[in-house]
Amino acid sequence: MEKTPKGIRLHIGIFGRRNVGKSSLLNALTQQEVSIVSESAGTTTDPVEKAMELLPIGPILFIDTAGIDDLGALGDLRKAKTYQVFERTDVALLVTQADIWGEYEDKIVQEFHKRKTPLLVVFNKIDLFSVNEKIKGRLDQEKIPHIETCALSPDLSAAPAQAGWKVTTGVKEAIIKLLPDDWLNPPPIIADLIEAGDTVILVIPIDKEAPKGRLILPQVQTLREILDRKAQALVVNEKGLSRAIANLKKAPALVVTDSQVFAEVFASTPSDIPLTSFSILFARFKGDLRELAKGAEKIGELKPEDKILIAEACTHHPIGDDIGRKKIPCWIGERIGEEIDFEVVTGHDFPPDLEKYRLIIHCGACMLNRKEMLGRILKAKEKGVPITNYGVAIAYLQGGLKRALRPFKGME
Repeated sequence: MEKTPKGIRLHIGIFGRRNVGKSSLLNALTQQEVSIVSESAGTTTDPVEKAMELLPIGPILFIDTAGIDDLGALGDLRKAKTYQVFERTDVALLVTQADIWGEYEDKIVQEFHKRKTPLLVVFNKIDLFSVNEKIKGRLDQEKIPHIETCALSPDLSAAPAQAGWKVTTGVKEAIIKLLPDDWLNPPPIIADLIEAGDTVILVIPIDKEAPKGRLILPQVQTLREILDRKAQALVVNEKGLSRAIANLKKAPALVVTDSQVFAEVFASTPSDIPLTSFSILFARFKGDLRELAKGAEKIGELKPEDKILIAEACTHHPIGDDIGRKKIPCWIGERIGEEIDFEVVTGHDFPPDLEKYRLIIHCGACMLNRKEMLGRILKAKEKGVPITNYGVAIAYLQGGLKRALRPFKGME
């Protein structure tokens, strides 16, 4: 469970003012001293993440954030980091001192209602303060669940019953009741496209971008789902694809390729064999395939003066042949006949002024959770800016998008 990637963990964000006990609550929930606890306000600066397993949910990621009421220039930077966490939170915990409720709490509630994110209000420090009954009544009226706790900084040398752990039981139970549908019933990667006993060919090129000694995450996750479906996988590189197909007594149910070798795979795969890419599978698994396919069609309308945003969730050091920084810009430039202005953002950075871009081309989002990717698609749609992803865009540029979408019902 410790090695489960962040992108497929349930993200639980902890929000509130400075010094209301957010870090103490995280320490109590994880039963570890993850965050520094101090009587001085503003101890937490950058968001603090803790990956763990929370039964019966499974792998989760707790994120402790800076106070939303932080002050000064540095405080503004801290708040900006906190707002980034809003975008990837699956379940939000709003921690407030039991006797305090005001504009900051109202704003957090509004932000999560806007995002349709489940929210739990945690009234903390009930050993010192009483909860305002009017506030509780208002939350009940608005159907916002709430709970009262006393999350003290735990004494790790003490027995669990005396260490402050017992206050977290109710919080955990409340979180379980708030689990979003996307988490309880996640979309499949490939399982619904194949049957038990089918053969799937996975085309994985070994080039500069292939990590030495291992496969990249989307390839591993796809392979695992094939095995869970009780189907079988045949892994080849693009040079061995034709031979692999010829050696099979029965045609493969599906060929899944790395997007970078789409041209070779299109040429080597008979037209009656379904074909798609890992990135297109993840366009559906992490986002909205239909919206991303519509975005790819806008590539044909690009003009030399247009600005394009390349959004890369990974923060890896780019190599000379980087797909987002080099290959896709080169292919688009060849199509347009001139170089186009490309801007690159990485990690959780995503610009608010999207309207200045003519198109957004996103990576496969294997390092983001589904909540954050869907949020980015929604933001682009609200600004009227088309968005697509690497694999969908490359399929369009190689003239094979319709074929690559054929395996998905209703996408023909």
